[in-house]
Amino acid sequence: MSKGLPKRSEDYSLWYNELVKKADLAENSAVRGCMVIKPYGYSIWEKMQAELDRMFKETGHSNAYFPLFIPKSFLSKEASHVEGFAKECAVVTHYRLKNAEDGSGVIVDPEAKLEEELIVRPTSETVIWSTYKNWIQSYRDLPLLVNQWANVVRWEMRTRLFLRTTEFLWQEGHTAHATKKEAEAETLQMMNVYAQFAEDFMALPVVRGRKTETERFAGADDTLCIEAMMQDGKALQAGTSHFLGQNFAKAFDVKFATKEGGLDYVWGTSWGVSTRLMGALIMAHSDDNGLVLPPKLAPIQVVIIPIYRKDEEFDAITEKANEIMTELRKAGVSVKYDSRDTYKPGFKFAEHELKGVPLRIAIGPRDLENGTLEIARRDTLTKEQFELASQPISEKITAMLEEIQASIYSKAFNFRTEMTTEVNSWDEFKEQLEEKGGFLSAHWDGTAETEEKIKDLTKATIRCIPLDRKEEAGVCVFSGKPSNGRVLFAKAY
Repeated sequence: MSKGLPKRSEDYSLWYNELVKKADLAENSAVRGCMVIKPYGYSIWEKMQAELDRMFKETGHSNAYFPLFIPKSFLSKEASHVEGFAKECAVVTHYRLKNAEDGSGVIVDPEAKLEEELIVRPTSETVIWSTYKNWIQSYRDLPLLVNQWANVVRWEMRTRLFLRTTEFLWQEGHTAHATKKEAEAETLQMMNVYAQFAEDFMALPVVRGRKTETERFAGADDTLCIEAMMQDGKALQAGTSHFLGQNFAKAFDVKFATKEGGLDYVWGTSWGVSTRLMGALIMAHSDDNGLVLPPKLAPIQVVIIPIYRKDEEFDAITEKANEIMTELRKAGVSVKYDSRDTYKPGFKFAEHELKGVPLRIAIGPRDLENGTLEIARRDTLTKEQFELASQPISEKITAMLEEIQASIYSKAFNFRTEMTTEVNSWDEFKEQLEEKGGFLSAHWDGTAETEEKIKDLTKATIRCIPLDRKEEAGVCVFSGKPSNGRVLFAKAY
């Protein structure tokens, strides 16, 4: 099987697009800017979804579902929120079609105009907070911890599979609290949940940080985030958690009776990750041979491929493969036996390598005679002979999968470390950004004006103010004005 992938070093963007398609993850749809997530790609998303859903429920959240359509007047109630999303909104103006009189097809029925236009949700704060007004009357109703798995639409002019599409899948958590302290704690907790998921399951090291006022979510008082480094030296925002203050509660008049007998507005949060995580997973780990998937998110962790010439050899190999599969499945390992007789072993090797299956087991007649197997690792492309009598195959495989998971994370962590540079002057900033890329740790004077000028001149943005940064006196790399700490700049997706 010829993978036909471009090299990352020659054209990273083309490599990414071709890999997404050739690995059967997704493809462009007939609808401009939208994608079809194919079964193999969706199975990875399902594993992400399952783990995140478990983590949400362990922290006390429940799932609900809210309407796809939002009355236009709802978006007008929170000024900064509508300003932040106005240019991306898809608007429903009519509710019926009819046949054209000239027989040319269907047209919008002009008599079916909606009294109030509906917005296809770009995010759900407004429709959810209008609902919370009915759900919350007393402190006894708080905290309200709700998540929804849904699709959203943000009208994008330049799209890229998984990273930026007009419609995408995500989850959005929306919580209401009695105090500011509780809401702030929730915001931090959910950012840490995202970071734990990224590092433990995606094998993706992330920087926990805070967005600048310019970059924070429209309608929020504060935005926390996790930022990851891709192999081309660009950053990717992998998740955000927003402290909404009382902004949406005031916009939708959501008040509660306090324990002390008074009346107060509730405090809110919202937080979300999307199928953009799929793009992060691909770009952070994969190579010129195809996907490299962390075992914890791989739909198939082990593939067994028979190598034979005669039918009787195939029957004996199949019997041994079934024994191995039974043992592995009891150990919680997902395994596939690729017994297709329409493709040769070499084709199968290349196909499963392209799709990022962490481990490949090859069994031939000689292996049956010798009591051995050939085990190949996807991450290092190394092979080894394993003697079945030496230890249970389930122990061997689970240990290798754990090692691969840790190795992939370590490789990504080391790369991020190499791609993080401390700079102290404007010339150094520009030179490192152009020649090396990655994260630039630099002093910033804290003004939106300087932030915007740096962005205009270099296309680099402040990805975050790291939560663990040291407060230290310095001077801004651009303006020379006083600074009390470093922030992370990078070009980003």
